[in-house]
Amino acid sequence: MNKCIPLMLLLFCSFTFAQTAGLEKDYQAIENKVIEWRRDFHQNPELSNREFKTAEKIAKHLKNLGIEVQTGVAHTGVVGVLKGNQPGKVVALRADIDALPVMERNDLPYKSTVTAEFLGEKVGVMHACGHDTHTSILMGVAEVLSKNKDKIKGTVKFIFQPAEEGPPPGEEGGALLMVKEGVLKNPDVDAIFGLHINSETPVGIIRYKSGGTMAAAQSFNIQVMGKQSHGSQPWSGVDPILISAKIIDGLQTIISREVDLTNEAAVITVGKIKSGVRFNIIPESAEMIGTIRTLNYDMKDHINKRMKEMVPAIAKAYGGDATIEIKDATDITYNDPALVVRMLPTMKRVAGDSNVQTRKAVTGAEDFSYYQREVPGFFFFLGGMAPGTTESFPHHTPDFLIDDSGLMLGVKTLTEMSLDYLNE
Repeated sequence: MNKCIPLMLLLFCSFTFAQTAGLEKDYQAIENKVIEWRRDFHQNPELSNREFKTAEKIAKHLKNLGIEVQTGVAHTGVVGVLKGNQPGKVVALRADIDALPVMERNDLPYKSTVTAEFLGEKVGVMHACGHDTHTSILMGVAEVLSKNKDKIKGTVKFIFQPAEEGPPPGEEGGALLMVKEGVLKNPDVDAIFGLHINSETPVGIIRYKSGGTMAAAQSFNIQVMGKQSHGSQPWSGVDPILISAKIIDGLQTIISREVDLTNEAAVITVGKIKSGVRFNIIPESAEMIGTIRTLNYDMKDHINKRMKEMVPAIAKAYGGDATIEIKDATDITYNDPALVVRMLPTMKRVAGDSNVQTRKAVTGAEDFSYYQREVPGFFFFLGGMAPGTTESFPHHTPDFLIDDSGLMLGVKTLTEMSLDYLNE
């Protein structure tokens, strides 16, 4: 061994290797439980801010482990606090617990057949983003750590968060409300870790990016006012549909001509247009809604500014009027570089050096970003694609599928990261 390696590093390495070996029996003992929990959650999904049975099962499990439990946080959230045998720092671990309004198409013995009402319509409900795996993984971490309080120097806070996919209209929810209600306080959290399963990453692989890793997401609503007329006489009115088309075209030039995409990616997407009632009537108004995704605060500010300038100006040029409202949905998911450097040795030890890989930033969004805005955080991606699979399906789709064999790597990684962070 290189004699130049500092003594403290040697002591740390020997401690963590011994730690891993000492927990192996605990990991083996809960693997089947984690899979059973995951399948139960998958078969019984609940929509955002309506995760009542999910929360009840989580709370019961934590209480049975002797963990201090708080329920009803941000409507249906559950928070557990586990104090180690020695005083020290506080680390938080977060899992999201809500499902999506998606009808499952997979032929699984535990497939979801649940239906619910969403925005006034009857919809299927499915864990089409893997939150069922996140929940069961964190329940497994809680069980392992609760049996090893003698190895914990400090406190672990387990955050089971509702409404990551966004609360229903007119309601607050998700990470933003949890932070508002003090989830990172009493005791004050020093760092937070979270993971997200990925259907297109092979089981056994962990991927991460230091700095900005997921985009800030914003929604926008554009109201266009024209002048109604007969479809055969467009010159007697002002066509809000034509204006909407010109606005859409103009917005895309912000991305293609004003933003340096060699720096970071950015997206403006119009997801819905509503206007008119009949084929031969030019309507009076039109509404457009969409999303903005950015990975850089300067780019976000520039895009917002230009959209607010461009939308009314284009409408005016064609004889109409338009207003735009932009709302924040999530912030940039930003992995604290110093924390990433600090925890990489743990991740590589658990998963294997070659199985911990860097990745590029993505324009998907995560409200885990609201925790990272308050304390240093590290959010990484866990492989969920079955070995030998040649085709995988994206998140938020009816065919989304996760292989259970990837769950225990998540349990081990979060457990070891927590212990190493607290005991380092």
